[in-house]
Amino acid sequence: MNAGDESLWVIGDVQGCLASLRSLLDLLPAGCRLLFVGDLVNRGPQSLAALRFVRSLGYRAQVLLGNHDLHLLAVAAGIRRQHDDDTLAEILSAADRDELLDWLRTRPLALHESGALFVHAGVLPQWTVDRTLALAGEVETRLRAPDYRDFLATMYGNRPARWDDALAGAERARCVINALTRLRFVAADGTMDFTVKEGAGAAPPGFAAWFDHPRRATRGTPVVFGHWSTLGLLLRDDVVCLDSGCVWGGALTALAWPGRRLLQVPCPPYRRPDPSSR
Repeated sequence: MNAGDESLWVIGDVQGCLASLRSLLDLLPAGCRLLFVGDLVNRGPQSLAALRFVRSLGYRAQVLLGNHDLHLLAVAAGIRRQHDDDTLAEILSAADRDELLDWLRTRPLALHESGALFVHAGVLPQWTVDRTLALAGEVETRLRAPDYRDFLATMYGNRPARWDDALAGAERARCVINALTRLRFVAADGTMDFTVKEGAGAAPPGFAAWFDHPRRATRGTPVVFGHWSTLGLLLRDDVVCLDSGCVWGGALTALAWPGRRLLQVPCPPYRRPDPSSR
């Protein structure tokens, strides 16, 4: 292992658990670059402080958008109501709210670096790495536009559940967002399921974990993701899941890339484990 193998550390879902994040960062090499795979906020006790802290890291930290981050943007825009277990109120009432939200909505949905594709949740089997990045870019452009609130208003819904190159407008963007930030299971034809949130062994009939699709076009490129706490830490040559359930009393995980050295810190259970709510 050389120094370059540990210049980038990829960190799983923080979800407002800033104390755990600080403990984890104390174990990492000084000055290393950080890549967060989404869901910086929500359900943990320090969503505002976590958002401020990661933003303060500047160019040292890259952040992908996760479904909880998008939920925050939608709540702030008046499009979604807060859920009972949300911990977003401090952000919404903060004096620097607008600066934080503007920073958050300019984060990417996918990155390709050091031979790996990084996303929050998953990639549809039909998409190559280049296709994934291009489609993510379409959504990123809309989120960064002055009329992003209009775009957020069209973001939610489970349809279309299957990708088609002919999709356009809100349906096209919604399908991309759902795949990149919510995906767990797909059918043979690429249809997405959003009803089951348990681990890979709980796949609905006719479905499998998205990364086990036999014709997945990204199979030749390692995909690193988070989102799936009931799947937990998964370390394979072709896929890596780094959501080790910090907010549920699991651990917060960092992985050196491409060196693959693993570091974790245990986390207090801020939320009672409930697969149906993850």
